[in-house]
Amino acid sequence: MTAPLVAAVTGGTGFLGRYIVAALAASGWKVRLLTRRAPLHPLLSEIPLELVLGDLGDSSALCRLVTGASVIIHAAGLVKARSAQEFFAINADGTRRLAEAMARNAVAARFVLISSQAARHPHLSAYAASKRAGEDAIIAILGTTSWVILRPCVVYGPWDIEGLAMMRMARRSIAPAMTKPELRIALIHARDAATAIAALSPGGPSHAVFEISDERIDGYGWAELLATIGDALGNRPRMLHVPDLLLSAAGAASDGLATLSGKPAIFGRAKLREILHRDWAPDRKMRLPDALWAPHITLQSGIAETVAWWKSAGYLRV
Repeated sequence: MTAPLVAAVTGGTGFLGRYIVAALAASGWKVRLLTRRAPLHPLLSEIPLELVLGDLGDSSALCRLVTGASVIIHAAGLVKARSAQEFFAINADGTRRLAEAMARNAVAARFVLISSQAARHPHLSAYAASKRAGEDAIIAILGTTSWVILRPCVVYGPWDIEGLAMMRMARRSIAPAMTKPELRIALIHARDAATAIAALSPGGPSHAVFEISDERIDGYGWAELLATIGDALGNRPRMLHVPDLLLSAAGAASDGLATLSGKPAIFGRAKLREILHRDWAPDRKMRLPDALWAPHITLQSGIAETVAWWKSAGYLRV
């Protein structure tokens, strides 16, 4: 009996990362996880994991992580930070160090980078620029070896904490909305995103960038999205259109509070510039081949499942 192939994973203790680890294990991979401490989470509790203690700044840990691995899945990254330097330190420099570790110690492996749709518009924010810089590092360092870049859209599902802000808006009688043109957002359930990553791990296209979403490639309008969440909550908020200038003021206020508290906030002026771009539907030319992967979870069923988890976790009481 042959031993299972090793999948080396960063970011495996994060929201999407836990689903990735579960999908890899279900596909027969032995998962080797870069982590600062032993993970304790229901999604990982039954999965045998090989742990490499360390982080993206630890060259010795990165060497141990990649050596002998058949695929390296880089899902670690910052989505909120106190400065551009923090974003680049992890999303760009950390990605570069991992790619260099693979080039030195696992040149026959495959590298799967989990990036972001924001990377296609690096001028919008430090986050977007740092994710694009990470992509550029992969392309420059790994060259003709096997690599692929995946840009998920907004990922949601049970255990999603960042989505609570939208849940709270959907619970209100009145919810804010942008003036026309309406914001369009593409979404994907974490399980579907994870199965796409698992499908790319053993092989498939290389030297390519792909974008993934659920069945609605054109994305969802803001009002439709809040209505779907509201329906699962038993509430339909009325949309109040807010001028972009007022939204900018709210972003500035959020930045001010983050500075005072010393804690990074996901919403601020930079994130608002991304939102005001308005069109976050995936590029149809960058879809994964249907023969390789297709999404299965609809927005309605996925939101219902997520709301049920929020309820069970006690978030609907606050």
